[in-house]
This record gives sequence, structure tokens and C-alpha cells, in this order.
Amino acid sequence: MKIGIIGATHAGVFAAKQIKSENPNAEVTVFEKNDTVSFLSCGIALWIGDHVSDPEKMFYETPESMREQGITMLMSHQVTDVDLKSKTLKIINLDTEDISRQQFDKIVITTGSKPVIPNIPGINSERVYFCKSWDDAIRIKNIAKDLKRVAVIGAGYIGAELAEQFSVTGKQVTLIDGVDRILAKNFGPAFTERIQKEYEKNSVNVVLNQFVSKFEDTSDGIKITTPNDSYEADIAILGIGFLPNTDLFSGQLETLPNGAIVVNDYMQTSEKDVYAAGDASTVFFNPTQAIDYIPLATNAIRQGMLVGKNIIKPNTRYLGTQATSAVELYGQAMVATGLNSVTAKEKGLDVIETVIESDYRPDFMLSTTSVLSSLTWEKDTGRIVGGAFMSQHDVSQSANVVSIAIQKQMTIDELAMSDFFFQPNFSQPINYIPEVALAAMTEKQALTFTQ
Repeated sequence: MKIGIIGATHAGVFAAKQIKSENPNAEVTVFEKNDTVSFLSCGIALWIGDHVSDPEKMFYETPESMREQGITMLMSHQVTDVDLKSKTLKIINLDTEDISRQQFDKIVITTGSKPVIPNIPGINSERVYFCKSWDDAIRIKNIAKDLKRVAVIGAGYIGAELAEQFSVTGKQVTLIDGVDRILAKNFGPAFTERIQKEYEKNSVNVVLNQFVSKFEDTSDGIKITTPNDSYEADIAILGIGFLPNTDLFSGQLETLPNGAIVVNDYMQTSEKDVYAAGDASTVFFNPTQAIDYIPLATNAIRQGMLVGKNIIKPNTRYLGTQATSAVELYGQAMVATGLNSVTAKEKGLDVIETVIESDYRPDFMLSTTSVLSSLTWEKDTGRIVGGAFMSQHDVSQSANVVSIAIQKQMTIDELAMSDFFFQPNFSQPINYIPEVALAAMTEKQALTFTQ
């Protein structure tokens, strides 16, 4: 059996490894236009802030390690044309410019995503940088120490991390976004208001509700213009989101309007013997019980593994995703899963977001730290659709707990009565996770009495 994999993204790497693990005799060929695989781009901001021991460790596989597993890795090979019905690929060797065609029994599409590049005058300036690939990371890192002023466009995770790292290393930072809150897609207002104050304490110029309308090179940098004002910096870095990198397959597969390839529970596409995974494909989003586009490495890795498990026949069903994520900014751990009150309403859900703040362990301990906690739940059913936590204490695993609760379609009542241990070194008699669920129950009961 010959299997062709287009793209050595996280999904592509894990698909290839799982296919060989499940089917040692399969001939697996991976086509990748770059010369590296498995780059953990989420570490770019950390590298810029000198928190990475060795940048080579930002890769968990190499072409050589993949070959040692019996996988044919054709690096610097770009697939330029595809006939998915006949499973035929046209490939150019970017080093030699030789062109070839290969036919396979099955095709796996793991072409990943590409940065959103809006049609803004001046966006092709050499002073405008992107933050996704290894090449992007090197380009930013090479000039980071010499920068004095940095403008970051986009206040999602990428932009928020970059702005934070540049500010704590002494740069003058402007953070610009067209929406009204930092990290608006991930956290509710109680959380974003608090983290915005941290940026302002660290002298970041936070510019919200303003879209960039023009970039213009100056004698010593770049000017970023919005409808309300203009801002100058040495460079501008774009972190405004991603789109599926699927133009190559246009018209051959069922897709969402943005180009994300629709897959079923077994990573199968609308074309027989063609699979897709990762940022090129859809996910099943458990909070809404519908397909969606959520480009995350965690989704890509699990979907890639599922391709390998299901490449011969459908065996292992996809359990969906809650889009669980985390970030640390100015010493504050911020973790989230599912939806918040704003994003849930955008998806058409009638929800309440319950927010409380409490210390993570008893006050009789010599030290303790407060945790800001939230649960987002449906008004009529009490079904949990989201949660978030923020603290100087490590609350990272809290999001994983609530993620599983969402996946299992638990209600606030069930989570409140779930078994959590008590030990004063680690927790209050009532852990802050069931505590916020209990607060949600109280809120739900109050609604019932007023109706």
C-alpha cells in the first residue's frame, strides 16, 4: 500500500509515524517544501525572550529521525498539482527544479495553515514580519536585540505573547487590535480587563478597536496608520490569525467557506481514500456540537494519529475538541477551554458565565494565592460549555479538568459534586473548580426563583 502525505506539519508528522506503527509494510512518502519538520512555533515568543535552552530542541523530529522510522521524507519537494480521484501528485524538487508525478493508493492532506495577510497598503514592506514558521522565527530573533520600538498587530495568543516578551526585555511596545479586548476569543471580560492592566503596568501602549489601514516605511522604521491615529516602530509583527492552506485542492473536496477541508469522525474527506488532518481540516467542537475551524497543535497531533489508526478502515472515532489552551503573561497563568460568555453568544448559545475569585489553599498556610475562576454554562440545561482560570499559582491543569467535563457533556451540578481531594498544601476543603460550579448552581437556582 502506497500512501502519500502532503505536508510535514504536526498532523503530517504524527500521521506518518502512526501509519508506520500500525502498518509496518506500508510505503509512506511525505512531501515537504521546507527543509525542517515538527517546528513548535508556539515557542517563538519564548525564544525571543531568551527562555529557550536550545532552539534545536523546538523540533521534536527531524527528517533523519523520520527516515529511521521507515518513512520516505522528500524535503524541499513541493506538490504543485493534485488529482485526488486518481490519487496523482505533481511534484517539483525545489533544489533541482526537476518535475515528477507519483500515484498513490491513499492521500493524506496535512498542508497546515497560512497567516492571514489582509490587503493593506504597505503590507509587503521588509519591516513587516510574520510569526509562524522557523524562517519567521529566525528573522525576528536575528534583530530582536537591536530593536527599540516594536508594533504588534493582533492581540490573540501570538500577539499577546510577543508584546509581553518584548516589553519585559525593555522594548517600547505598541499592541494593536481591531476588537475591544486582549485575548477576546479565549477569555471573558473579567479576565481580559485584568490582563490589560498588566500590559499597561509594563508600559505597553494598548490600542484596541482600531484596524490597521496602512503601513508606510520611514527613514528609521515603519509607520502604522489606523482610522484614529498613527504609530511608529522599528518593525511591525503580524499575528492576526490563520487560514487553511488548501488552495491546491480547490473544487475537489467538501470544504467550509474559508477552505477548511471537512472531515468525518475518522478523518476521511468527501473523496474516497483521501484523508485530512490538522490546520488544513475541520474539527468537531464539542461545546457547540458542530464542525468548526480551530487551528491548534493539539488538535493537529490527535487528528494526525487518527489518520494512522483509520487509514485501512474506520477504527477509532474522533472525540472532538474543546480548544483548550493556555498562556503565561507577566507571571499570570491564564488557561481556558471551550467558550466564554461572549464567544458562546456569537455561536448562538444562551449562556451564563459565573465568575468567582478565591485562594487556592487555606489562609492558615504561610502563603496562598488567589485564583480567578469562571464556568460558562447553558441557561436551560446547566451543560458546561467553557471555563477559564487565572492566577500566579500554576492552575494549568484546571483547564484540562473542565475540558473533559465539556467532552463528557457534564452539567454544573455534576461538576460541583465530583470528587476532588483536600490537602492544605494543595487545595481548600472545596477546590476552586467545584467551588465555581457551586456558585453557578446558586446562580441557576436564583434564576429559577425569578422566572
